[in-house]
Amino acid sequence: MKIDFQNTEVAFAMKSDADLKKAYVLFKTIGSPAIVKMGNVMLGIALKINFPINWAVKPTIYNHFVGGESISDCSPVVRKMEPHNVGAILDYSVEGKDSPEDIQNALEETLRAIENAGKDSNIPFCVFKPTAFTTAAVLEKVSMGWDLTSEEEIEAQGFRDRVHKLCETAHASNVPILIDAEDSWYQNFIDEVTNANMAEFNKEKPIVFNTYQMYRHDRLDFLKKSYQMAIDGGYFLGAKFVRGAYMEKERARAEENGYEDPIQPDKDATDRDYNLALKFCVEHIEKIKVFNGTHNEYSTQYLVDLMEEHGLSKGDDRLWFSQLYGMSDNLSFNVGKAGYNVAKYLPYGPVKHVMPYLLRRAEENTSAQGQSGRELTLVLDEMKRRK
Repeated sequence: MKIDFQNTEVAFAMKSDADLKKAYVLFKTIGSPAIVKMGNVMLGIALKINFPINWAVKPTIYNHFVGGESISDCSPVVRKMEPHNVGAILDYSVEGKDSPEDIQNALEETLRAIENAGKDSNIPFCVFKPTAFTTAAVLEKVSMGWDLTSEEEIEAQGFRDRVHKLCETAHASNVPILIDAEDSWYQNFIDEVTNANMAEFNKEKPIVFNTYQMYRHDRLDFLKKSYQMAIDGGYFLGAKFVRGAYMEKERARAEENGYEDPIQPDKDATDRDYNLALKFCVEHIEKIKVFNGTHNEYSTQYLVDLMEEHGLSKGDDRLWFSQLYGMSDNLSFNVGKAGYNVAKYLPYGPVKHVMPYLLRRAEENTSAQGQSGRELTLVLDEMKRRK
């Protein structure tokens, strides 16, 4: 089945004329690198001096990319997407906090989100960022195999215990849980803990998912090794795929520290491995559940084609498509309309604490291969169609 990603009537069925105008102004603004750079500097200063920013941020970029400040705030968005066969994945997007109090708060909030997902049929997954549940130092030192102090040993075990608690709660709530990927120098420890929880909770079906950043040149091989571990261990593999989010930082750190760059040599290599990973999973779908997290039209259509080629139904629960809320509605809503499983990542959290997430969205939309140009064209097409 060929999906029409240019069908703006379907893509923006959820948006009013006023919503479209706001989206046009927003993407026009963040399409300018100079404006984004200046805005990021000003916001950084405002956050440091505790200058109130809600009045400027909340009605604009925050409302476009974020569901609200709390789980209950997100409910209207979850319900609004439901008739369009598009689910929601509530993502508590508070970042860069690693005090014991902040870690405990993140744990309690994520547990609430898991339990909420268990009660809502339009929230098919739950999710968390591992960096919210321990310190950066512990993630790095364990991942690199460095010696830990006695306090760090305790904290490393604390991280294992917190992740286990989240996965255990997801298993009890019968909701798959996505464990997001992080910087490569944190990832080994995250992979170790994730695989241990898969082995425990994925015996009957996939509950715990690891995330594979396919802009890393070692991830296709790691996917195959993970699959073999699942076969040998008698459990299902949960596999979420993304291209990746930290390329500049990864390359700079590799050069600075004199180790091999973990990133693919070019975008073509990333695209190749991403699509090969999808192909591998569909060919071994009896033991894998796939989460295709992409804003790429080709990779979206490619999974549709693979499903048809292998005789898999559109609604097969082992295969999901996903995009971020506020982006690529032409993919999400057209794929959902065609009858496939789709869910939007729906970030939430207090305005001030969600700013790092929002700044990343603004920055990626300014890049040459970013979203702003595509989004603007689609919004304009729909505005003209409605006239």
